[in-house]
Amino acid sequence: MAAAVKFGKHLKELRIHLCQKSPASQGVREFIESQYVAMKKSNPRFPILIRECSGVQPVVYARYEYGKEASIPLTNKSSSEVLQTIASLNAKS
Repeated sequence: MAAAVKFGKHLKELRIHLCQKSPASQGVREFIESQYVAMKKSNPRFPILIRECSGVQPVVYARYEYGKEASIPLTNKSSSEVLQTIASLNAKS
């Protein structure tokens, strides 16, 4: 499945935190390997930050207009579930 998510103007930044080795972050690592490039091509000027840290639980943070933030844990989610989670954050305002 290609990451054809086009981010709206209300979404300002996406941060993905994950562990390089933990099984809980496996789906996030697969998402980055298989779908990050397509997502970035759909949103070339949009900041998508990938943060790796040993032992951290995987989570995605979305920053919106006026400094609002939302986060959703990605623990044990598959690559397609990570994409669905990001799409749901894009749908929020």
